[in-house]
Amino acid sequence: SEKVIQFCREKGIQNTFISVENPQANGQAKSANKVILKALKRRLIGKAEAWAEHLAPILWAYHTTPQSSTWEAPFTMVYGTDAMIPVEINPPSWRRETTTLKENTEALQENLDMIEELREKAHFREFATKQRAARRYNTRVIQRKFKEGDLVLKRPMGKDKGGKLAANWEGPFRIHEVFDGGAMVTSMKKKR
Repeated sequence: SEKVIQFCREKGIQNTFISVENPQANGQAKSANKVILKALKRRLIGKAEAWAEHLAPILWAYHTTPQSSTWEAPFTMVYGTDAMIPVEINPPSWRRETTTLKENTEALQENLDMIEELREKAHFREFATKQRAARRYNTRVIQRKFKEGDLVLKRPMGKDKGGKLAANWEGPFRIHEVFDGGAMVTSMKKKR
């Protein structure tokens, strides 16, 4: 809205508008939401109306827990340093008692200076994790080469899918033309 845009201008906040249809970002958000929802469900057995009270601690846990793909916590990726968890604040932890304000400021500045390197390492770890997952998946995929005249079956999709007891396949179909990338033109084989 215009009020939000005006508020952002006054406060010096950069406003960036993105498309709702960003599949990669949507997938990442869905993945994070799935973890958060699972944690909420565990805490809310029999008292679903109290979800708002449990959301903040769950988000804190998610933001401060290292992710398996990057080996870093989201908090660390944003701020360049580990979060001080509530247990360290009261009573004061060794970390809090032995570090002076000057040492803490210097350490924070050093972490901020190294944040790009931290993010780059995390990016490479995430990329390597995705490659391993793709390699693992691709070992189970059987590549098939089809040619004109072959008979094939097709998995029903969408409204044609049927129910649980419906057939898993439609066809057979005869291949008339094969294109690069695996696309093909088919027609239903005549029944005798």
